[in-house]
Amino acid sequence: MSLWFLATFPQWTPHFNFVANAAANELMALRWLHFVFGIVWIGLLYFFNLVGTPAMKALEPGVRVKVYPVLMSRAMNWFRWSALATVIVGMRYFFSLLMTDARNAGNPGLALRWFGWWVLVWTVAYEGIYFLQLPAKGIRDSLWVRAMGIAAIVVAASSIVLALNGGDSVSNQHLAISVGGGLGLVMLLNTWVVVWRVQKRLIAWTLAAAEQGTAIPAEAERMMRWGFLTARVSLWLSFPMLFFMGAASHYPFLSVGR
Repeated sequence: MSLWFLATFPQWTPHFNFVANAAANELMALRWLHFVFGIVWIGLLYFFNLVGTPAMKALEPGVRVKVYPVLMSRAMNWFRWSALATVIVGMRYFFSLLMTDARNAGNPGLALRWFGWWVLVWTVAYEGIYFLQLPAKGIRDSLWVRAMGIAAIVVAASSIVLALNGGDSVSNQHLAISVGGGLGLVMLLNTWVVVWRVQKRLIAWTLAAAEQGTAIPAEAERMMRWGFLTARVSLWLSFPMLFFMGAASHYPFLSVGR
């Protein structure tokens, strides 16, 4: 029996044949890096919303000012840089898809136009989302007003970018990432434009309170509210974002002809 096993074992030896095409290897590397950085980024986003914020609220004020700057300084370094890396790598992958669709359409110049429309539409959309995340009083502070307003902006931006980038030669991957990647761009802007700006101040104020005993400014309450609202918006946007990114390769449901 042992001799038979040894004789047949070589047949079970796995064989690895890497693709010789450089472009295919680049795309695989981009996807792998996108997954790695994205897991760090979105994982920390979920940690902040589901674990970190509730835990900080449960701590005594004296303990909180000691824990907060240590925890958040390190966490924000990973959070903001992994977000930037995720989106930059994702943009490179997205542009390669645009180039393929543009060549299939017989007009390579379309890739730049599609990419330009994509950036413009989602950047303009972010202006509206940014406004609705700001701390406010009255009707603007209503959860439903914020939620419906942001949902309307996301639906409008998605529809516009699909209409602008659609065509007979456009792939499902192109269209799905036009939406999912756009939401990722919005989340990146939230990370750097709001969350990091808020956290820099909160970290500095709590560190000064812990080390020097200085009082935390009254402005901190508004900043915490702003950071909380923005983190919550990014949390909810992550769900459709992940759906569209997954659907790009595994759920071909988008087609926009002209």
